Amino acid sequence: MIVKSSNQTMKQKYQKRIALAAGKKPVTLLLKNCKVVNVFTQKINEGDLAIDSGKIVGMGEYEAENIIDMEGKYVAPGLIDSHQHMESSLVTPRELAKVIVPRGTTTIIADPHEIANVCGLKGIEYMMSETEDIPLNVFFMMPSCVPATQFEKGGAILEAKDIAPLMSHDRVLGLGELMDYPAVIEGREDVIDKVLLADRKMIDGHGPLLTGKPLNAYRMTGVKTDHECTNLKEMEEKLDLGMYISIREGTAARDLENLIQGVNEKNLRRVMFCTDDKHPGDILLEGHIDHNIRKAIQLGIKPIQAIQMATLNPAECYQLRDIGAIAPGYDADLIVLDDLEDFKVTQVYKKGILVADHGKALFDLKTEVDLAVVDTVRVGTITEKDLQIQLKSDIARVIRMNPKSLLTNKVNRKVSVDASGHFIYNPYIDILKMAVIDRYGSSQSIGLGLIENFNLQGGAIGTTIAHDSHNLIVVGDNDKDMILVIETIKEMQGGVVVVSNGNIVKKLPLPVAGLMSTLPMEDVAAILEEMTQYIYQEMNGNPEVDPLMSLSFLALPVIPEIKLTDKGLFDVNKMCFISVDVEG
Repeated sequence: MIVKSSNQTMKQKYQKRIALAAGKKPVTLLLKNCKVVNVFTQKINEGDLAIDSGKIVGMGEYEAENIIDMEGKYVAPGLIDSHQHMESSLVTPRELAKVIVPRGTTTIIADPHEIANVCGLKGIEYMMSETEDIPLNVFFMMPSCVPATQFEKGGAILEAKDIAPLMSHDRVLGLGELMDYPAVIEGREDVIDKVLLADRKMIDGHGPLLTGKPLNAYRMTGVKTDHECTNLKEMEEKLDLGMYISIREGTAARDLENLIQGVNEKNLRRVMFCTDDKHPGDILLEGHIDHNIRKAIQLGIKPIQAIQMATLNPAECYQLRDIGAIAPGYDADLIVLDDLEDFKVTQVYKKGILVADHGKALFDLKTEVDLAVVDTVRVGTITEKDLQIQLKSDIARVIRMNPKSLLTNKVNRKVSVDASGHFIYNPYIDILKMAVIDRYGSSQSIGLGLIENFNLQGGAIGTTIAHDSHNLIVVGDNDKDMILVIETIKEMQGGVVVVSNGNIVKKLPLPVAGLMSTLPMEDVAAILEEMTQYIYQEMNGNPEVDPLMSLSFLALPVIPEIKLTDKGLFDVNKMCFISVDVEG
């Protein structure tokens, strides 16, 4: 009887929609005099847009209960971020929604593997709960690599059996980025178990610089997307293999200017936009996916094609049949613009309801914090002796950073050592000490390494944002300030700290999993900007490097060429630990 009742309700719903589309009954809302962006045919259709019960009913002359004259403004589909870690905004999902919805983003494909690495399933459940019933579609890809690799200690381990119950959730689209690509290529059983869970669903990729037969092997698992392309040759090869490419324009990684040169009429429909990881200051200053579109247009892409890459392409890629275009049966997720070239969103409709006007959210959302995602920093006593790096000579292996990139280089450098053979900072050599400390209390392991091109003098900075295991990471030119950073982060139970000459300059508590603040994004951005400017102006920070975002990726052992985990210095290309000491 329940099934029959449900079927009858659906029949009645469709009968009503058909009648409305046929013009037999008045619709609830009519947007008159629109210039509708048609992403199917890359045309502008002028006319009226009929909306009822959150759906597009049709274009043309309709009777309506409410009529709004759009005065010839452009109306386009709501924008889609095809790959985002909400945690990287450093605010809770509801605070994020308040900022990105007014900028035109109405849907995000979220991979909650940041909080999953800290809190496991409880973290994923928190993110799903926080995104229920808000004016932003949040779909999830289940984290596939928690931890990212076996070469680091995180806060949780998620196996196939752990994520299996969530795979049938109506907002779960498939399996998140397969970061441990060597394990995929090897056909490791635990990875294949997760791949099998995503049968008939989406699988996101993460294969930086993969090519040839290893890429073929990776693709054989059903991986359909990749957001790690950094050059045109790499993008072309992956497109040739039937993959969708998400062009990333975040904070630390900005690939759009390079990759957009490879987009053409033949491959346009296989290319999308994503932010991946973007800091709050950059979102507030530049925008979100609207920024990707503006930049693409400035670099020569036609406006409607850029809109297509941010709407229809990801909707079809992730099989989201109700969004991504303006046509009968689609959700009335709409953005309004005065001009397509400038691409400044003036209004946003979510399912036919005006939710943002001229950059201001017309809704308010209160953040709730679950006890399961707080008090996550359990670090014991760390002394200056624990931070000593013993060398057999004055030649050491060093991580070299690259501006505006997550890729690093493994280099050998001449360094200074004391009489006991311990590394000491030399103000005339741009090489700093870095430590990654297990923050989960089980092993108390500490990985030590050296970093070049970070540029920092007279202090230390540290954070519990250290992709993807999110251990405590700290870099500095002296051990005393590094210890003060560590102790301050412990007291805050997670966050970001800047210390200079024995004084705490600024701190940002991140109580939610050591990753997110409960403050509004504007407040978080202001604190981070003060920190960043102090690092640049008072600590001689490298102006070509975002110090806080870049630091957070230096512990990620799946992006070439060399990284540091809590277990030690790691050669990503060879997938093995190496010594800081060249003679070691």
